Amino acid sequence: MVGNEPARRIRFNAFAINGVGHQIPGLWRHPQDRSRDYTSLKHWTELAVLLEDAFFDGIFLADALGPYDVYGGNADAALRAAAKIPMNDPLPLVGAMAGVTEHLGFGITASTAAEHPYTFARRMSTLDHLTHGRVGWNVVTGYLKSAAENMGESDQLSHDERYDRADEYMEVLYKLWEGSWEDDAVALDTEHDTFADPAKVHPINHHGRYFTVPGIHLSEPSPQRTPVIYQAGASPRGIAFAADHAEAVFVAAPTLPQVARQVALVREGLEARGRGGAAARIYALVTIVVDESDDLAQAKYRDVFSYASETGNLVLNSGWSGIDLSKENLDAPLDPVKTDAIQTTVSSLSGAQHGPQRWSVRDSARLNATGGPVLVGSGETVADALEAIMDQTGVDGFNVAYALNPGSWEDIASYLIPVLQARGSYPTRAEPGTLRHRMFGSGDHLPSSHPGATHRR
Repeated sequence: MVGNEPARRIRFNAFAINGVGHQIPGLWRHPQDRSRDYTSLKHWTELAVLLEDAFFDGIFLADALGPYDVYGGNADAALRAAAKIPMNDPLPLVGAMAGVTEHLGFGITASTAAEHPYTFARRMSTLDHLTHGRVGWNVVTGYLKSAAENMGESDQLSHDERYDRADEYMEVLYKLWEGSWEDDAVALDTEHDTFADPAKVHPINHHGRYFTVPGIHLSEPSPQRTPVIYQAGASPRGIAFAADHAEAVFVAAPTLPQVARQVALVREGLEARGRGGAAARIYALVTIVVDESDDLAQAKYRDVFSYASETGNLVLNSGWSGIDLSKENLDAPLDPVKTDAIQTTVSSLSGAQHGPQRWSVRDSARLNATGGPVLVGSGETVADALEAIMDQTGVDGFNVAYALNPGSWEDIASYLIPVLQARGSYPTRAEPGTLRHRMFGSGDHLPSSHPGATHRR
């Protein structure tokens, strides 16, 4: 903040999975970690209340539908390190967490390769109804061969074709969510025995390359109609997809120049599509270790990260990148290579460096365990670091991964958020409304500049 210039609003999402090992395998072994309780509904409802009381925008739940078996050619190392396995379905958690909160948003990861758009449209409309409009959907196209094989395919589609299919998937969903039911289709006319006016509920008559959906949407319009659309692609094709559809974009890279480049490309894509560079909130991945003082935070960091599993992190980076890192020289940098997996990870693994020195594969496993920076210090120190990241990269907020669950978020609530509130950069009260309205302040539904809005009647 310079002079009397108002502080920029800082936004937080909590980043989690319905499982044990998330961004940093091995930390489940720490005596203060409770991620092993992921099968307990109480674990999730208590976390939801904690995040609501700390005025987080929402909780973002990652997901994957296959084991990470690229490293070593099988899932053995993933199972030993609890690297994204075991992992349960995130969607059933939402109803329970919504029942104990009023404002917290829910970002749910679901793959366009895993479920037909017709049934998925109803699932999301149901959650949007039950949460009174607090649902977002993180659109992923799939990247694990193991997931495709377990659903009867030989492999995922090629990287760019997955996005081609996802574009049509979105078209089907917009037709169902935005165009099938008119706003006043629900008549509730008891005198004429008419719940809904059939003349105002329309078949979508979709006949495309990948999908044929002739009929009407099974759900009446939910508060947002279309959930808030999240996306995290950083390849040229992924950025083009985000520019068309995303309202929130997650970026992840180990160095700030890499993050800044990703942000710039997303903003340029949004402008090129005529939506405006501010049409999407951009969240950067970070992990925060905070305490009363810098010394206490550094001691906590050394203690917690001593439990991190180098092999587990290699398993994750192998799965994300599509490269079997067990076959690579761990003490040498990774050369750029094109794969059909996540291009963000490939570019991070091959491009991360400090000054002229490129990181080795082992550096990436130890230092880049989370895919984003680890901020360590007192509330004041971490607040300074967050403000610097925003200034240097142009992000709007942070996707906050945990080191300890729920300890990391408890510490943020105790030591960091009061500092941000005192600086005027963080809310001091709950903000009512749907997730979309809370994020943009412009109503519950897609703006007219969004391509999905063209399917309205």
